Amino acid sequence: MEAEKDPYFPTSMTLMGGPIDTRRNPTGVNDLAEQKGIEWFRNNVITKVPFPQPGFMRDVYPGFLQLTGFVSMNLDRHVDAHKRLFSNLVKGDGDLVDKHVEFYDEYLAVMDLTAEFYLQTVDLVFVKHALPKGEMKHRGKPVDPSKIQRVALMTVEGENDDISGLGQTEATHGLCSSIPDARRVHYVQKGVGHYGVFNGSRFKSEIVPRISDFMRSAAHTKLSLAAAE
Repeated sequence: MEAEKDPYFPTSMTLMGGPIDTRRNPTGVNDLAEQKGIEWFRNNVITKVPFPQPGFMRDVYPGFLQLTGFVSMNLDRHVDAHKRLFSNLVKGDGDLVDKHVEFYDEYLAVMDLTAEFYLQTVDLVFVKHALPKGEMKHRGKPVDPSKIQRVALMTVEGENDDISGLGQTEATHGLCSSIPDARRVHYVQKGVGHYGVFNGSRFKSEIVPRISDFMRSAAHTKLSLAAAE
């Protein structure tokens, strides 16, 4: 939109825990993609939707494999959480039990991803690093973040993120080099991992207010610029 001078550009954009440049501070997830290559993922994690489910025989990256990967990365933490659940049930601490159930109801709510989408993401983002290398295209046109000038940019990362390492989302600022410094913000949330960037008490009390303030500030600036014109 910016490259084509579209007048209906968004006021701001907020990127959270995203693998914009996985060459920065690579995690185990990033290393796996680099080492295995796209064909390994195609041959090992893509399955057919079984009968009689909707989408029967469609190629997908199934939710149960996603969960296996998520849980195995922090297995000790999940085991401890369920031990505490049992202890709290014995003690009759309903509040902590409810918090546990609420968390895992959401954490375990996954869905199958279409094979086309998943494999393209792994290939372009984690194997080829197409965007930071300037090689990504959309509908045949080069994707050039440096063309973005009028959209305010905020990036958010988690201090303990073991999926999108520190700096991978912040890399967006280097790619969006034409955005004025006054219209960009980078925030690292202390004490949270990847999931905590999007959910939980710190997300609600510390991240959301900052995003809201940023969006309001960006909107005010946009109105001021429009009035000046």
